[in-house]
Amino acid sequence: MATAPITINADEVNCLIYAYLKDSGFQHTAFSLLNEGHLHHSVHLEKHIPRGELIELLIKALLYTEVEAHWRGNNDMTGNCTTGFSLLETHMCSLNPSLKPTVNLSANSASVPAIMAAQPASVPERSDSQKRKASTPVVEEGHLDKRQRTAEVDNAEVEEKNPDVSASRSTSVRGANTENTETGKKGAKRVKSPKSKSPAPPIPPSAPASAPENDDANDTVRQLRGHEAEVFVCSWNPIHHHVLSSGSKDAVVNLWELPQAFNVKTKSLKPYQTIDCSTTKADSDLTSLDWNCHGTLLSVGSYDATLRIFTASAELYFESRLHKGPIFATRFSRGGKWLATASLDHTVCLWDVEKKQRRMQYKHRGICLDLDWLDDELFASCSADKVIHVLSVNHAEPVAVLTGHDGEVNQIKANPSGTRLVSCSDDMTSRIWEMKRVKQSPESDRITISGEMTVLEGHRNWVTGVSWSPMKMASDHELVATASFDSTARLWDANTGECLKVFTHHKKPIYTIAFSPDGRWLATGGGDGWFHLYDTAEMEKVWSWLSEHQKRAIFEMSWQQHESGVDRVALALQSHRVGLIDLTRIPALQKLRTAS
Repeated sequence: MATAPITINADEVNCLIYAYLKDSGFQHTAFSLLNEGHLHHSVHLEKHIPRGELIELLIKALLYTEVEAHWRGNNDMTGNCTTGFSLLETHMCSLNPSLKPTVNLSANSASVPAIMAAQPASVPERSDSQKRKASTPVVEEGHLDKRQRTAEVDNAEVEEKNPDVSASRSTSVRGANTENTETGKKGAKRVKSPKSKSPAPPIPPSAPASAPENDDANDTVRQLRGHEAEVFVCSWNPIHHHVLSSGSKDAVVNLWELPQAFNVKTKSLKPYQTIDCSTTKADSDLTSLDWNCHGTLLSVGSYDATLRIFTASAELYFESRLHKGPIFATRFSRGGKWLATASLDHTVCLWDVEKKQRRMQYKHRGICLDLDWLDDELFASCSADKVIHVLSVNHAEPVAVLTGHDGEVNQIKANPSGTRLVSCSDDMTSRIWEMKRVKQSPESDRITISGEMTVLEGHRNWVTGVSWSPMKMASDHELVATASFDSTARLWDANTGECLKVFTHHKKPIYTIAFSPDGRWLATGGGDGWFHLYDTAEMEKVWSWLSEHQKRAIFEMSWQQHESGVDRVALALQSHRVGLIDLTRIPALQKLRTAS
């Protein structure tokens, strides 16, 4: 079969280098290349070259070099090489005999494209001190971050020189209009924590369903300004639906008052409260935001090892420095009586919210990475020690210990009924655990595993995110989704372990994945700046949006739906902004809803 020729000419290469030099701030060198290369006459000079394009092409070249070096025929690749690949060094394999020598790309991966399958099938172990997968995707920041904010993003993006330059683009079957929304901190009250003692203003009254019309009325995506560093976390208030919280690398929590509709003047979209959680410690990134079920308290986890709880009006309710390492996760119990926290100090703490005191402390053998509640009394925690603990508010020791993973357990989620737990790990698998509660007395709880756990295999790199669908399939089986550093997301039948669909639209690791509250949609966001939306019934992509800022990664999302017609997603963006996507303004989605 004839194929189209691959052509590369010096003019294209010079234009790529010219764009790289400009993006990197080497203006004089770029000017010299522009003139000496006669790029004024190039047909490629006016073409849009995305930031980091040269680096991304080089990364793809390294991936090809890896396939070339490790290919063994019959869809087999070397699986135990621990030597990396670089542009200027000749690759020499260093084989680890304790790892599987070959990996077959065809096994359980019929839907995975060749370039995806060509990614590393084995990952070297790392020490607890590394905290997470890799560094925050900003060169000058230098330290490691809570979630999977990869160095890959950093390597593929150049250092930001002009933070005021940004753009966004949305795509759908028919397309959608987009426009940036810029909101500064002017007018927002900044509360310093924990020293502020003056009463904070009350929660703003419910925002109007709409505001005076303007030219932005039909926008689908807004980007809210108010942070001065990467936004890592965001969370909607479950009761006051117009209130959104967001947290950033510089230890700032912003509380936003947002109308139901986007037809509001740009300048009015600003935080109504700004809370400064910074301390004298060098690392004070915010890692977790969680509202209680009443919408009255907001827990904040931070790299400075301090737990903070604020009221919805930004008053400091409680603060503790009992943890000795960064706090990765904070979760209120379903009824709001308890709060659990997971930390790098190898411990999980249980807090009595009303009494404002620690009730219990549990220990892992490695750093604690995540936790989730099964009900009001039972919760689970996971760790770099490859183990999951099921814990009770009434016991000082785990009531169950779940083993089976061969790598760090990155995230765990309980299904809506609390009868199942899904976990994901560096061992490239996810596992579904059937939870059966046996209560021998009011004071005694015990968890047993009914039947064998279900192993979900198929990913080619760390699995870093999981999500349960709130709705069951037509077969009455539950649906679970997983996201990986192999740049793919997968849908699984939670009852059988069957992989129903592989989504391969991302070009870089996926950082966040979530079902909509009604289970109709599945959304993913990644290091490539893409937000992809999938129809869970048809298992097809229906809409996408790209953050074209030079710092484009999407770190976290928070979904909001309620009976008033609101259907929107908040995004924590590397570009120092909070994205806001109104799904009711996407014509393609409305047609799908009408058709169903």
